[in-house]
Amino acid sequence: RVQVVESGGDSVQTGGSLKLSCATSGRTTNSYTLAWFRQVPGKGREGVAALESSERPIYADSVSGRFAITDLDAENSFYLQMDNLKPEDTATYYCAFVPFRVSASWVLGWDESSYNHWGQGTQVTVNS
Repeated sequence: RVQVVESGGDSVQTGGSLKLSCATSGRTTNSYTLAWFRQVPGKGREGVAALESSERPIYADSVSGRFAITDLDAENSFYLQMDNLKPEDTATYYCAFVPFRVSASWVLGWDESSYNHWGQGTQVTVNS
């Protein structure tokens, strides 16, 4: 059964950095797709970064060059390194772990109804 737990959110100043963590379970193969999403109140869930099993990651234009998604580590966790944060990055961040390989670009376009295993999310606040 797939489970994810996000952590690492905090309040930072503009230009600061944060590293979000996603602890996963349910992995039974070496084929998977990982992703990070974010959501602000009143808006839909937005794909931020996605990675097929050890392939090249893809990013939303709004975060390209500032965010980096990692692959799974030995503890089956993955991360989102966020640098040069801006006030518009303020959101609740969610991760997704798909235990089989699907197109990262397709996953990036998911909305809240596309995935059944969302965690509680972790809040990131960037102060101007």
